[in-house]
Amino acid sequence: MPKAYVELTRREGFSASHRLHNPALSAEENRRLYGICNNDHGHNYEVEVTVRGAIPARTGMVMNLTDLMRILRDDVLPQVDHRHLNHDVPFLEGVIPTAENLVVALWDQIQPQLERFEGCRLHRIRLYESRSSFVEYSGSSG
Repeated sequence: MPKAYVELTRREGFSASHRLHNPALSAEENRRLYGICNNDHGHNYEVEVTVRGAIPARTGMVMNLTDLMRILRDDVLPQVDHRHLNHDVPFLEGVIPTAENLVVALWDQIQPQLERFEGCRLHRIRLYESRSSFVEYSGSSG
């Protein structure tokens, strides 16, 4: 019988402010490119982190969702929650904090922590910037 592969998702929220601004562009170009987002503003983000793996016979769990919750709540999200993404987050230094760049940076923070959990891998991160807009990342290989 083939192994059954499943995806587990944990959803958490955080609030942060940022400014979309490229220092290599003029003030006029930044205003034209980013519009009102060229001003300091904030979001109540929601992040969905999905891991994937085969269901092991011994435990019946790809990963204990409590472990995934702890990684997010204790290790990753405190670095961005109630922070200014342009100034307060070392792993975003020099990065324009668009939703696209932020989801990739979050992947880089979460993925190494999952390596200790045998049989599962980070599959996807979906980052909601608002209730109606999100970006999704599935790693550099797509």
